[in-house]
Amino acid sequence: MKKKLEGHRILKVDPGSIGEELELEPGDCVLTINGNTIQDIFDYEYYVNSPSMIMTVRKADGEEWELDIENDYEDLGLTFENGLMSDYRSCSNKCIFCFIDQMPPGMRETLYFKDDDTRLSFLQGNYVTLTNLKEQDIERIIRFKLAPINISVQTTNPALRCKMLNNRFAGRALQMIDRLFEAGTPMNGQIVLCRGVNDGDELKRSIEDLTKYIPCMQSVSVVPVGLSRFRDGLYPLEPFTREDACRVIDLIEEWQKKIYKEHGIHFIHASDEWYILAERPLPEEERYDGYIQLENGVGMLRLLAAEVEEALAGLEDDGAKHTVSIATGRLPYPYIERYAGWIKEKFPGRTIHIYPIRNDFFGESITVSGLLTGQDVIAQLKGRQLGEYLLLPINMFRSGETTFLDDLTAEDAEKALQVKVRIVKSSGRDFVRAVLYPQLEPEPEEDAPGPGSGYGYEGYELEELSEEIQEEYK
Repeated sequence: MKKKLEGHRILKVDPGSIGEELELEPGDCVLTINGNTIQDIFDYEYYVNSPSMIMTVRKADGEEWELDIENDYEDLGLTFENGLMSDYRSCSNKCIFCFIDQMPPGMRETLYFKDDDTRLSFLQGNYVTLTNLKEQDIERIIRFKLAPINISVQTTNPALRCKMLNNRFAGRALQMIDRLFEAGTPMNGQIVLCRGVNDGDELKRSIEDLTKYIPCMQSVSVVPVGLSRFRDGLYPLEPFTREDACRVIDLIEEWQKKIYKEHGIHFIHASDEWYILAERPLPEEERYDGYIQLENGVGMLRLLAAEVEEALAGLEDDGAKHTVSIATGRLPYPYIERYAGWIKEKFPGRTIHIYPIRNDFFGESITVSGLLTGQDVIAQLKGRQLGEYLLLPINMFRSGETTFLDDLTAEDAEKALQVKVRIVKSSGRDFVRAVLYPQLEPEPEEDAPGPGSGYGYEGYELEELSEEIQEEYK
């Protein structure tokens, strides 16, 4: 007996679209395109990107239609349930540095999901280990020309990678980088550095090995592991010292010079945290190669400085007076203070109080803003001079919401602290605007990864599931 295809249910049909002309409706299921079953959004977009196609659809009443469509590469205007994504792959590794393993119990369920789904690398920029990839996955990436793929390398030493990921196949997975390189697939890499494990000579080896993938591999970031206070029973990792940070920077900058001479790019990048820990000035803007590794904390603070300067250049003092306060992590605090000083210098009527929040929830070694909780913010700001508005970076909150990691909300902070809370988007322009005119709503523009807020690299990564995935994994 032939198995009945489940298909993908249509959620919405855009008015005036080809889908509407074909009399497709919400509740209809797309079964095949040109005889091919649709696995996910990548299959769909690949087959739709054509001059014509034959689509099989099951109507809501069970009747099946075969549609001969002349779309001339035009989108059909269909939105699917679950975003045409299902069967998300959770991580099969148990990395010695995984931040999710260092979280306390009792937080919301979506924070504990470990994804290692290569499709999310293309859709959201997530970094993946490649250990979940099968041969057909590699073939599909190459066939569909999906790019770039962001790879959590950690080390190019196969035996050491098996140890770091606690996966006996992790070393073999490195061979997939060769396949991607041979196919000309654009890539980015990431190394979460662990003291005494993959640093020193191992880091040197990894950098040298990865340079052979230039120009397909466009960049590699090196970020320090994030260590919370909840590490009982986990691999005994130690925090990096100032001297360690200096050695890491020296090694990376030595390779940057060599690679730039040979390839015209700097390729290997140290995250901002290394320079702060080493007490060294941030690199000049040109060294960031267009901020290609921004979401991994590479160049965030340098970009913020440039954006603040640019925003201030076109403004004149309006004589207005008010007081605002800013809460931030201990890591970006000196820079936020400096950039706020530039605003104060040009607008002397503004009083700006800046408070670095200690992370009591995860532990003092966690110093980024993106992992601060509402309870720590409230506890440490009580009794402080806050002015008319408290400015909080957007990365303190769940995407698209006003909820902290501990499920307290911006509204809870307002009530507890008796001050209006303004959530500040990530760019320097947004920062300047929020300080000068906190009463105004944020400008309706796309938010970019944020300087002075939280880092998104794997050492600290807490990217929650989308609403669609949440429903699937409830």
